[in-house]
Amino acid sequence: MVLSLVIISMVAAGALAGVYALTAETIAVQEAQKQQAAILAVLPEGSTIGEPEEVEGVTVYKAFIDEKWVATAVETSEVGFDGPQVIMVGLDAEGKVLDYVVLKQTETPGLGAHIDHWFKDAAGNRSIIGKQAGALAVSKDGGEVDAITAATISSRAFLKAINKAYAAIAAQEVEAATGATQQQPKEETEVSHE
Repeated sequence: MVLSLVIISMVAAGALAGVYALTAETIAVQEAQKQQAAILAVLPEGSTIGEPEEVEGVTVYKAFIDEKWVATAVETSEVGFDGPQVIMVGLDAEGKVLDYVVLKQTETPGLGAHIDHWFKDAAGNRSIIGKQAGALAVSKDGGEVDAITAATISSRAFLKAINKAYAAIAAQEVEAATGATQQQPKEETEVSHE
């Protein structure tokens, strides 16, 4: 009995490994195509996309029109209620949200899974399109964005990911302006000998 279970397990594991080996390249190609489509979807039409850069733990794609920087696509992520949310967000030069595409998410179907369209909906205060990123928050936390009904944790994670994207762009602007990462000077403390 044990021997037959071991043999069945080994055959199943071998079959699973074989299927993975056969499909791994196809899956990688499809993910790359989805990523490229998302970049194009969140940036202005007719823009030229620069090389990807890693900033503050996120991937940044600058977009230019006539050599002028007009927007940035940022691939960002945050852990939601049921797992990671991976989002491609487009931000204009001022940091306002142009659009977003959810690349991956494992939120609860019918609840948190609505992140793919909820924050584009003009009903109420749902939409983040055109809003300044950096301090987006749900209304329960004093912000101005309506959370997905019964999915506040997923909504908070989504907005945190968008704010993280903005922080990466802001950090990149500081580095470009100074030529190096800006550091706050340490305050000198006076020692009193009284």
